[in-house]
Amino acid sequence: MFKRWLLALLGRVGLIVLGLCCCLSLFYLLACKPASHSSQQSEPWSGGVTSKEGYMALLQEREDSHRHYINSLTKQIAQLKEALQDRTQQLQDSLEKAKTKGILLQGLGSLQKTPTQSDLKELFRSQLNQAEVNSGSKVPSEYAVIPFDTFTLRRVYQLETGLTRHPEERPVRRDRRDELIGTVETALHVLNGPLQHADTARRKHTYSPSDFIEGLTRTERDRGTVYELLFKGDGPQDFTQLVLFRPFGPVVKVKSQSVDTRGMLINIIVPLSKRPEAFRQFISNFREVCIQQDGRVHLTVVYFGRDQIDQVKAMLDQTTRETRFRSFTLIQMNEEFSRGRGLDVGARAWRRSQNVLLFFCDVDIHFTADFLTSCRLNAEPGKKVYYPVLFSQYNPSIIYSNHTLLPPVKLQQVIRKETGFWRDFGFGMTCQYRSDFINIGGFDRNIKGWGLEDVHLYRKYLHSKLMVIRAPSRGLFHLWHEKNCADELPPDKYKMCMQTKAMSEASHGQLGELLFKAEIALHLSSQTKAVSELPY
Repeated sequence: MFKRWLLALLGRVGLIVLGLCCCLSLFYLLACKPASHSSQQSEPWSGGVTSKEGYMALLQEREDSHRHYINSLTKQIAQLKEALQDRTQQLQDSLEKAKTKGILLQGLGSLQKTPTQSDLKELFRSQLNQAEVNSGSKVPSEYAVIPFDTFTLRRVYQLETGLTRHPEERPVRRDRRDELIGTVETALHVLNGPLQHADTARRKHTYSPSDFIEGLTRTERDRGTVYELLFKGDGPQDFTQLVLFRPFGPVVKVKSQSVDTRGMLINIIVPLSKRPEAFRQFISNFREVCIQQDGRVHLTVVYFGRDQIDQVKAMLDQTTRETRFRSFTLIQMNEEFSRGRGLDVGARAWRRSQNVLLFFCDVDIHFTADFLTSCRLNAEPGKKVYYPVLFSQYNPSIIYSNHTLLPPVKLQQVIRKETGFWRDFGFGMTCQYRSDFINIGGFDRNIKGWGLEDVHLYRKYLHSKLMVIRAPSRGLFHLWHEKNCADELPPDKYKMCMQTKAMSEASHGQLGELLFKAEIALHLSSQTKAVSELPY
């Protein structure tokens, strides 16, 4: 009985072991079965290449595409985190102020929690919806339109030409170059990303910079920058257009401080040679602004030569007698006039221990008390220098040719396109502390006569770690005077002098009226004659 039971048990165990072996053999055959020919042909990016090199190239291409896409996502995540932190800090500050003042409404306390990713998306979505990207917006007139700039991988075509005056150019500023190149790279990452590759009917090879044709960009200052990028398609008539938007975050407070300018003395340095009438006009403005209104200035005049210096001394003495103002320094130089040399000598002649604020000025400059305030606020020792853009007046005899008498100088100080222009190519008027001027190396003393010395100093500051504040000043005017370009000037300086002379005479339209004066007079005469011959 026991033997019969043992044999039955052994038979059942043998059957179970045999079944397990069969299952394992079947699984092994299925796992090790080679891919069929049809499955090889279904690979969408194979292109019929069956060699090992072809598969390796395909894998490398896919790897590069995904790596670029990951880098793009990493960069975007970092930017989003930074914007989210700024937004969080601003919200926390606002809520803390409201809580301190006891005006925090019930239920708003929950807003003090950290904003989520959805909050950030909502902010950017609102910026996008407000910007003129997906649809147009009503514009009051043609003057309110924000034009686009057109750009390629090498050039930017722009309406606002800036200092270069070039309608097309390679981007000069590094941040501008990085912005445009980074935008094209982001577009390539998007086009070559996994989501785009999933659509195999759309494109079967990786986009590259050579596929980029051109782009349009413009900035709405309160919302963000839009980019419309155009890429080559599969055929000559096929294109891929991608629209990107870089939203702006909310305004973030950087710092808040009070500035006391009562102890900030300005040393106004004026190089001079002859021109007593121009100096008389300068002293008149100096007395009104610096002595009567401001009172915290020192005037240093560096005079070249001896001719007519007595007239300059007489004007200074008269000012002292009439105003009791004695903060003058007159330095006489027995050498050829050099603006850079005069300003350098005047700056180094300061012997007081105070680190004085310097204002390099010319005798034909007219400034206001508001400008002196801007001079004090926009210059800081060891941190920043101020390079204002002054408004240069056109020839008054051309501007006011229909007036019997020329208006007074004060009434001529009107900032309009008919009366003058922003002298953005000039760097001679500047406010900087004496310590910064000495540390930067001062002017190039080898430059003689007119021009270039101010550009060299300006470039020194641009190459330093000091911040250069460059902005138009509504209180700084260059009074028109006849400019004579000496024959002994070298060709580069003579060309600069003649260009400045041409620009300073009148506007484009006014010069055109002078050029076609005879034709305009003939037209007016014919019109008058035609009117007189009409029957009554």
